[in-house]
Amino acid sequence: MLIKDRYINPFTDFGFKKIFGSEVNKDLLIAFLNTLLPAEAGTVADLSFLPNERVGRSEYDRRAIFDLYCENEKGEKFIVEMQRAKQNYFKDRSIFYATFPIQQQAQSGSWNFCLKAVYMVGILDFVFDEDTADNDVVHHEVKLVDRTTGAVFYDKRTFIYLELPKFTKTRLKMLTFIDIE
Repeated sequence: MLIKDRYINPFTDFGFKKIFGSEVNKDLLIAFLNTLLPAEAGTVADLSFLPNERVGRSEYDRRAIFDLYCENEKGEKFIVEMQRAKQNYFKDRSIFYATFPIQQQAQSGSWNFCLKAVYMVGILDFVFDEDTADNDVVHHEVKLVDRTTGAVFYDKRTFIYLELPKFTKTRLKMLTFIDIE
């Protein structure tokens, strides 16, 4: 007798894309993003899934394959990556991935260089090496910041990282859909 699994493992590529990357479950991804995004980003009302493979400018350039790639009603782009295995240069990979939707906004001819926001979300099943001593911070929100003033210098590039091994709250202690603080 063959016993089928009753649940989908969200930490596998198949499970993650089945849960968050399908039209049927698009509302789950929208709710998840709205919980993670900073208040000034507003609310995502709708998303369109985009092809998840991006090629370089020439046949010799490196390509990128995103777990999920989508666009909201304002034209803002969202890259969502589930990273189960520890990757030493995941931050570098995040920056590299975010360059694709930035470059694709370029227009030929006269252009004012006004870019739409790009959000890179990394759901990590590991802890960054530099964060191993700090078990309190699960949710990282990274922007370009002026180190002199501490003010956000540019708010259209946001990198959000969730270090899941640090998340220890039980269901009973959570107040919201994703109460990570």
